[in-house]
Amino acid sequence: MLAKIFSPGARIGAARGAAALAVLSALALPIGGALGGDGGVLHLRCTNPVGGANWPVLVDLDHNLVDQHPATISGGWIKWADGKGGVYELERGTGKLRLRAASTTGGYFLHYNCQPE
Repeated sequence: MLAKIFSPGARIGAARGAAALAVLSALALPIGGALGGDGGVLHLRCTNPVGGANWPVLVDLDHNLVDQHPATISGGWIKWADGKGGVYELERGTGKLRLRAASTTGGYFLHYNCQPE
């Protein structure tokens, strides 16, 4: 019996199961659970991992606003536009933020990581 539990195949299967559970658990957490929150307000600092540029982001969950801009807030995402053509998509489970911006050359994407302040 113990030979079956501690066999290489059993350990690999258990490790895969644990890894899958960890990934699914992380994806299911809302940003308030993953990054923390202050009631209905999230205070985040979003940083570009390449250049280090960062700025504070205020998410008002009660009024569906991000930095005073209307936002669409769901269990998995927070999406908003900045009024200058930039569209932001924040993945709640990971804190990864993507900016899609239009330009005369076709547009570009910028990526950020958001953490609680």
